[in-house]
Amino acid sequence: MASRRQTSYGSNSSSANSRGAVFCTCGGTAVVRTVKHGPNIGRKFHGCPLWPDTNCDFMKWLDDSNHMGSELEDLRYKLLEKDAIISELEHEKKICDEKIQKLEERCEDMKMELSQTQIALMMSTGNEKNLSMGLWLSWLFFAVTVLLLLVVLKL
Repeated sequence: MASRRQTSYGSNSSSANSRGAVFCTCGGTAVVRTVKHGPNIGRKFHGCPLWPDTNCDFMKWLDDSNHMGSELEDLRYKLLEKDAIISELEHEKKICDEKIQKLEERCEDMKMELSQTQIALMMSTGNEKNLSMGLWLSWLFFAVTVLLLLVVLKL
């Protein structure tokens, strides 16, 4: 327990007890001290008046109920902050999910449009071949007609 005392408090200052007499385990009237180091810095406690020159390890927090209440209040506030952050992130996620859904729909629409364009291109390629063939046949027909006219005119 002595090692706990050394890490918990480090003040040799004492003051009169204003809440009534508190007695330590060695029988002396406990004094109020202030923690100077560690996680409880600034907290007041009742301690043995002979400390550190004794093996008495009496220690009682002066503000047990107030400290716990303020810690609880701080934890509640932190919890509310975390809840607010979670709500904001959930809202942002919902917005992102909606954007993703719209983009996926747009992507599907673009795929459909691309397929239709490919079909139209294939059809126009087929039409181009047919028109080319028709043009060659018309030129061939024209050439044959011209030759026949020349032959007929020479006879």
